[in-house]
Amino acid sequence: MKITAYADKTSVAPDETINFMVNCNAKQFKADFVKLICGDMNPDGPGYQEKVIRTKATGTYPGRKQTIYAGSFVQIQDNEKFNHLESFTLKAFIWPTTPNKGHQTIIGNWSEKDQNGMSLDISPNNNGLMLTIGSGPDKVQYVVSGKPFLEREWYFVAATYNADTKRITLIQEPLHTHAKTRDRSIKNGKSKFITPPKSNRRITIGAQFKRTDKGRTVCQNYFNGKIDSPLIAARALTANQIEQLKTGYDKIRMSNDVVAAWDFSTDISSLKISDVSGNNIHGKVVNMPVKAMTGWNWDGEEMNWKHAPKQYGAIHFHDDDVHDAGWEIDVSLRVPKTLKSGLYAIRLRAGKDLTDEDYVPFAVLPPRGKVTADICFILPTATYMAYANEHMGTDSPIAQLLGGRLVEHERQDLYRNEHREYGASCYDTHTDGSGVCYSSRLRPILNMRPKYKSWLGGEGSTLWQFNADTHITNWLEAQGYNYDVITDEELHHDGVSALEKYRVVLSSSHPEYHSKEMWDAMSTYQKGGGRLMYLGANGWYWRIAFHQEAEGVLEVRRAEGGIRGWEAQTGEYYHSFTGEYGGLWRRNGRAPQKIVGTGFTAQGFDISSYYKRNPDSFKKPVKWIMNGVKDDELIGNFGLIGGGAAGLELDRADTKLGTHPDAYVLASSEDHTDLYLVVCEELLINYPGLGGQENRLVRADLVFYETDQGGGVFSTSSIAWPGSLSHNNYDNNVSKITKNVLDRFVGEDPLLD
Repeated sequence: MKITAYADKTSVAPDETINFMVNCNAKQFKADFVKLICGDMNPDGPGYQEKVIRTKATGTYPGRKQTIYAGSFVQIQDNEKFNHLESFTLKAFIWPTTPNKGHQTIIGNWSEKDQNGMSLDISPNNNGLMLTIGSGPDKVQYVVSGKPFLEREWYFVAATYNADTKRITLIQEPLHTHAKTRDRSIKNGKSKFITPPKSNRRITIGAQFKRTDKGRTVCQNYFNGKIDSPLIAARALTANQIEQLKTGYDKIRMSNDVVAAWDFSTDISSLKISDVSGNNIHGKVVNMPVKAMTGWNWDGEEMNWKHAPKQYGAIHFHDDDVHDAGWEIDVSLRVPKTLKSGLYAIRLRAGKDLTDEDYVPFAVLPPRGKVTADICFILPTATYMAYANEHMGTDSPIAQLLGGRLVEHERQDLYRNEHREYGASCYDTHTDGSGVCYSSRLRPILNMRPKYKSWLGGEGSTLWQFNADTHITNWLEAQGYNYDVITDEELHHDGVSALEKYRVVLSSSHPEYHSKEMWDAMSTYQKGGGRLMYLGANGWYWRIAFHQEAEGVLEVRRAEGGIRGWEAQTGEYYHSFTGEYGGLWRRNGRAPQKIVGTGFTAQGFDISSYYKRNPDSFKKPVKWIMNGVKDDELIGNFGLIGGGAAGLELDRADTKLGTHPDAYVLASSEDHTDLYLVVCEELLINYPGLGGQENRLVRADLVFYETDQGGGVFSTSSIAWPGSLSHNNYDNNVSKITKNVLDRFVGEDPLLD
């Protein structure tokens, strides 16, 4: 891929500006803007459809290379006190996760270029703790403890240097209770040099400063693991004073010797890093290392960091963390006032004959404070972010087992596999094996693209997420409906006001991730008479939080239960951004059945099946839903996603979990393969017979019920449903049922005859 890009937002209203940042390995690139109608290139369906729109931003632009610098750290503000540290003490608690990976910096201000400063590190070959001091070329000294660190164990580490006596002390004290590990070390030595180490102002924690690039701090020797309570003192503290540092910072505030003591248990939900020494030498996190992590002193008595913040004074750093790519703007579009709300993209092409291509999709909203249609389609950008640049197809050893076939890779898959600096998804693990719980949209998201095929998705169109959702917009266009598009970020920030003027709201095929604000907005909309068509499955499943300061980043904590690629460490189930309990909404007392009538019950990724009508579908109050469908007609035994309308992930009705007691279960799917399995949150004991051929929990239920003030909910309960809408030139029972419901929901007639 010679060209990749991202935007500074996923939605924009007319007369507002959206900016695009482009990395191009060619001299120039061409930018066009298109309305996206269908992103699926499968010739058995409508085919790929876009419409070029004319804008003032359309044109040819100079290409340039733009780089992402992955890896998280803390950057401390410059301060004169760091300029004259002749004697010093460095101290921290650490929990290394990859001590054998190579040189990793804990804290310091070492300048590789000038060969001066100080740095406390894990030595390059894990020969234990290492202190580096230097005052210029040929005046560098390394002192190493000689005792390798164990993985995922807490240590108290410290180093002192006395400029008068030239004495150096290195302390590596394990806090675990394993016998005979021989990883404890107290090493004393003397400096080889007469002059003390010089220092500069730039202190970093969790990585070593390397250089700056267009205002961005670039580091090296990234630390993998947790760091807790780092400190710098302006003299070599005694053994007793160092021992006191293990008990907290209360006495430190009274000491003039302490230059800075950073308490990560304060400002947990902020980007700020607070110095509690009284000198106010604060810092900030870069690339979003994970806060609200159990510290060296966590005793297991409290699981909520807000109740015992002093036990959550650790930050988990990773060498592959990414937040904001920080690229410079290449293209800016001021959206024309006359542009209709819908799904759009910038189309970027470069290279010979413009054959290298990338798209960056975005939603054009209706004018602020207005609606331009009775129908609203919600683009699930939070879910796209959770899956952003996922590596399951290349990293997961069970990918082929899940799909029941060999995994096919698109060029985007191969590119992001080679360019891990583009960041991972919340389904991936970091290089140290810990789960990725933060995800950002301020980077190229290469699997959120038209024409892209996922390794998931069943036979035929292997579509998942964004492209699968264009089956819905394609159907709306083909049926001649007027509709607006908003994103779920509008729900999060604007609440019910983003929805309340619409007669009908349509979900996507897979609206899996929701913040409390998003959930409450939809619930309030329904209680006010709003009508929801849930055209997918596995929706309203995971609880997320958005950062209140950092733009474009969400958090998910994989707590107890749920289909997940990793699980959070015990004690780390609460979101750092908000303090809310994470995990499944079901575990938060809000099962999806309470808001859409059905909830996740099974998944499989080989072939899709069909629905068979239930007795409820023949009842007089709801017979209108099945107009044009024969009594014995199988529903959706066709489609672009796995060959049927019931596939990938399935939801079922269950009054015990909150399905409306008066809900009509109109049809249910059947005859799924044994690669479809019941989800793990349904299991108390593992037992045979969990596959689609044996277990009745493996099904999708087509559900309708009426809500307050004339509102209603219609749930298809299958991710594959939209993939069947276009079959036979849109003349099929899936399309008929969807149209019957949408026409009734838009109209003035009561929902029950």
